[in-house]
Amino acid sequence: MAATVESLVSYGTDSDSDNETKSNASPEKVDPDALAHLQPLKSGQTMSLALLNSAPEVAVKEAVETGVHLDPSLKEVTYNPTYETMFAPEFGPVNPYRSQQMAAPRNMLSGYAEPAHVNDFMFEQQRRTFSTFGYALDPSVDTTSQNSSNSYIGAVDEAEKKKGLTVFEVGPKKHDKRKKVQGGESDDIDNYLGPWAKYVDEKDGAKPSEEEQKELDEITAKRQKKGRNEEEAPAEEKTILHVKDAYDYQGRSYLHVPQDVGINLRTADIPDKCYLPKKQIHVWTGHTKGVSAIRLFPVSGHLLLSCSMDCKIKVRNTPCFSLVSLPSGHSKAVRDICFNNTGTQYMSAAYDRYLKLWDTETGQCISRFTNRKVPYCVKFNPDEDKQNLFVAGMSDKKIVQWDARTGEVVQEYDRHLGAVNTITFVDENRRFVSTSDDKSLRVWEWDIPVDFKYIAEPSMHSMPAVTLSPNGKWLACQSMDNQILIFGAQNRFRLNKKKIFKGHMVAGYACQVDFSPDMSYVVSGDADGKLNIWDWKTTKLYHRIKAHDKVCISALWHPHETSKVITCGWDGLIKLWD
Repeated sequence: MAATVESLVSYGTDSDSDNETKSNASPEKVDPDALAHLQPLKSGQTMSLALLNSAPEVAVKEAVETGVHLDPSLKEVTYNPTYETMFAPEFGPVNPYRSQQMAAPRNMLSGYAEPAHVNDFMFEQQRRTFSTFGYALDPSVDTTSQNSSNSYIGAVDEAEKKKGLTVFEVGPKKHDKRKKVQGGESDDIDNYLGPWAKYVDEKDGAKPSEEEQKELDEITAKRQKKGRNEEEAPAEEKTILHVKDAYDYQGRSYLHVPQDVGINLRTADIPDKCYLPKKQIHVWTGHTKGVSAIRLFPVSGHLLLSCSMDCKIKVRNTPCFSLVSLPSGHSKAVRDICFNNTGTQYMSAAYDRYLKLWDTETGQCISRFTNRKVPYCVKFNPDEDKQNLFVAGMSDKKIVQWDARTGEVVQEYDRHLGAVNTITFVDENRRFVSTSDDKSLRVWEWDIPVDFKYIAEPSMHSMPAVTLSPNGKWLACQSMDNQILIFGAQNRFRLNKKKIFKGHMVAGYACQVDFSPDMSYVVSGDADGKLNIWDWKTTKLYHRIKAHDKVCISALWHPHETSKVITCGWDGLIKLWD
């Protein structure tokens, strides 16, 4: 039997390769007992084989842990685990780099917060009590021992003084009811006062106390002193001429229109066809702060007048790009400027509340005007026989008309509900249009202080810049909803809904609009410093040029050039484009 088992073992372990090596090797002696099982069985003999278990030894089912393990970081479980599974100890690899604080069980970033059942009213009561009195009940102390001083946190002394009262338990303060004057019985009609009787301690006078009166006197004195100083001491006017000779060999000043620039600047004819400007050809510098407005010399446009927030005014020669004069006479930023019809004089309006009349040729300040309000815009009357009259839109909602010869106010147009931003003469100068911060447009007859036309819609926005077209038929108004609206400038003053120019962003800025001389294009700056050019007929945005680093506040098309546009911006630069 033993030999049988031994032979089976040897049979199962030898491989084919072993057999080949053995057959190739030299023959060895074979034990006859080992080959006994290969001999044929004799009759009547039987052989029994031993049973072999080839499967590996495994543990029985009862010895294997059949419980389900949970990840302790899980927030949700999709089945209902047993108590033993939920509270089984944690096992597995431990992160050796976690500190003791990080390894501690916690359910929030700063630690472990135990759930507590607190009534919403009680929580709010204690929170308000703590914010008002500085103490509150300690939630960690048992409610049975709340009578001791240790049951409070915060201002414990204050809690003992108030006996732990909360904000809702503090009793109302007792006031003695004010007594009224007895006014007789209801039968006595003359002496009966009833509920209208005065209180006994009521004072009829409203005179301020001594301290209040002293404070009021100081405030009044400061205001009077401030107003007196401003009125008595306007800024000193002076002008620096930047020309070598004030007059040439024929006795002509720089106001004389040049005739050697290759174009007739004296004619009133307009160019036949205008073209889009494409490149920058010159930059005027000199202003240290943003430029507020620019104006061209009437008819010829050979002089450029500019005002800035650096309180200065500059007169430049456009054809030769030179600086002519530098007047200075305002103590604060200059808001607006305007030439008269001939260009010999111009007005300036500034935030120092003064309007000043200047001589263009000499740069001398002729006279100054003020009504103690800030002028926002100024315009001469374009009629030849009214060149001594000018109007200014003020910050106190009025349009004031002055006579430059006498320096007196001759008329006031007081109908607007906000500061007046623009004044534009229309209809052969018999009327003028004004816009204001009250989001309205009003039309006035000259010298009549009542507006005969009032335009205001719920959808309208303020229009701080208005320009009359060269043919006098249209008003281009820069609206604060990023649109240029076109109103008729004759008779009915209706909004032309077919001509609305969009595509630029001007909300919050009074960017001046202008037309090309042949009415082909509309130009305007925007808040991004870009020069926008639209086609007048189709209202299509044709061209956009990055002109300035800051707001491009104004754009003027030269009245005699086919493609020259002058822009100014809040970066202090004035640029010429062609």
